[in-house]
Amino acid sequence: MAVSPVPRALAPYVTAIVAYDVDVGAPGIHRGLPGPEVTLELPLDQPLDVEWAGRPASRRREWSCVSGLHTRAATIHHDGRQHGVSVHLTVAGARALLGLPSGELAGQLATLDEVDPGLRHLPEALAYAPGDAVATTARALLDALARRGEPAARAEVGRALARLTRGARVAETAADVGYSRRRLQDLVRAECGLSPGDLRRVARLARSRQALVLAVRDRRGTLADVAAVTGYADHAHMTRDWAALAGCTPSTWVREEFPFVQDVPVDGTPGW
Repeated sequence: MAVSPVPRALAPYVTAIVAYDVDVGAPGIHRGLPGPEVTLELPLDQPLDVEWAGRPASRRREWSCVSGLHTRAATIHHDGRQHGVSVHLTVAGARALLGLPSGELAGQLATLDEVDPGLRHLPEALAYAPGDAVATTARALLDALARRGEPAARAEVGRALARLTRGARVAETAADVGYSRRRLQDLVRAECGLSPGDLRRVARLARSRQALVLAVRDRRGTLADVAAVTGYADHAHMTRDWAALAGCTPSTWVREEFPFVQDVPVDGTPGW
């Protein structure tokens, strides 16, 4: 498991490129939790078997999966081993590397063929160079960036997204960028696919997930401590939000997922 340095040119658009090869010993499922980033999954050895939790009709087996921002967990079925590359894109990265606002990907489990034909060759390239998967992926993304010419959303929209992701209140963010709350909601939803309030919630969930991994690894801190440092009113508030967004409580996630995530660097994870 390794998080590789992101090339400087990609840094505004890619937060992590993670090569993973995890063997948990038995078939099962892995939850892909909501977060404030677009995720590109590139499995090796076998296609990714994924669906939205509770929506079996959405199930797909593909050699690439692009997931926009979402407010429900994804379910990844596996035979005991997960092997591949996970790329985490910022909202700006969707425009710069895929050529469309991430709002157009919201709630989707799409393939590179469907999203960006210019990157459709990447799964095959990885199949021929599995030992060089991260470098191969980075080169393909750099080529995509060169083709796109770094398109960007309005600066004030980008600033609003950054503030909301850090936990700023919607009213404060609207005032900071000079928009009414209604105008901010329309622009944020068009750019990332979520309302400002939902963007804050999934970003807070992602922060609490990282804090949970650290707390369990280091064997210090309680769920109440995690709730306090990641912006929840209290432990009960965090539990309710996890149940709504992740489909489980934080303690259930730790019990069921920790064998999978304990060797994963906190600043970059396979899956969502």
